[in-house]
Amino acid sequence: MQNFIDAYSWINIRFLLQGLGVTIEISVASIICSFIIGTLLGIIRYAKIKYVSAIVGFIIDLIRNLPLLLIIFFTYFGLPNIGIKPEIIPAAILALTVFESSMVAEIVRSGINSIDYGQTEGALANGLTKWQALRLIVLPQAIKNMLPALVSQFISLVKDTSLATIIVLPELMYHAQIIYGQNTNYIIPMFVALAVLYFIVCYSLSLLARYLDKHLV
Repeated sequence: MQNFIDAYSWINIRFLLQGLGVTIEISVASIICSFIIGTLLGIIRYAKIKYVSAIVGFIIDLIRNLPLLLIIFFTYFGLPNIGIKPEIIPAAILALTVFESSMVAEIVRSGINSIDYGQTEGALANGLTKWQALRLIVLPQAIKNMLPALVSQFISLVKDTSLATIIVLPELMYHAQIIYGQNTNYIIPMFVALAVLYFIVCYSLSLLARYLDKHLV
């Protein structure tokens, strides 16, 4: 018990919260970017634009079948070899965005495909263009259908930020490692703290999704 009391000193808690702040910052930026990019890529795949959709589909399949850790390594250690030298936080956001965008793209494509084509035909019959039908009729319904899958993917993204410790990103996991690296008696208390903090963030995201699900028309 004393190990827990000592491990949870205000200095250590504040240090963990600083790491949590970085985790949330990286997660929010990556979620926003991957949702925008993934939605665009998913629409392109769905639209079946000659050559373009096939190329985008190949790139998405390629990225989806690569380990995220490899993408993080390439972003931080590989890009400098071609003249691009991102800082740690931008590199982590870029790697997560690239990986998650490919996942989101497939969720979006599947979500759009889940809407009966009669919806589009009806919109076209009423004078809407294909783009207007997609934007005004199909996408709003598709987003509601794919919300559970998107939330699950974004929760995974939050947890995947811990992989960026490999490039010394000062996020939650890295800060915990520093604390128990100074005193091995703090390992279990830090693991408990990590579990609680990750749960709070991820569960909050789940609650937000439930709220949106109830209020989406």
